[in-house]
Amino acid sequence: MAKTVLVIEDNEQNMYLMKYLLEARGYRTVTARDGHEGIAAARAEAPDVILLDIQLPTISGHEVARTLKADPSVSAISVIAVTSYAMPGDREEVMAAGCTGYIEKPIDPDSFIDRMESFVSSGSVAPNGARSEYEGGA
Repeated sequence: MAKTVLVIEDNEQNMYLMKYLLEARGYRTVTARDGHEGIAAARAEAPDVILLDIQLPTISGHEVARTLKADPSVSAISVIAVTSYAMPGDREEVMAAGCTGYIEKPIDPDSFIDRMESFVSSGSVAPNGARSEYEGGA
């Protein structure tokens, strides 16, 4: 069964690219266009991993991450920030909000999925148990 990735992203082009890359590697995708929709989708779908834009309409990605980490029904899901915020301190701020990883935009299509998988412990997010090049022994 394919692993599920929830993509919370308001930019249509970024959403399309992430969905394309994920589905090409065997993942099932669920999408949300704002923070409230993302929180609801996380609770309804219980995805294996969440890719979270930080600059979202309605509520920020920081608030989405804090809300998800405070909810026992979804708190164990890895949340990876995918953001254009690249100033000193931005990475630390998203990690303090509860994200388990940080990928800067624009994303690199050649390494995006491997980078995502590197932030999830033991390769548990790889679609068919495959391990990424970032996890032990590569």
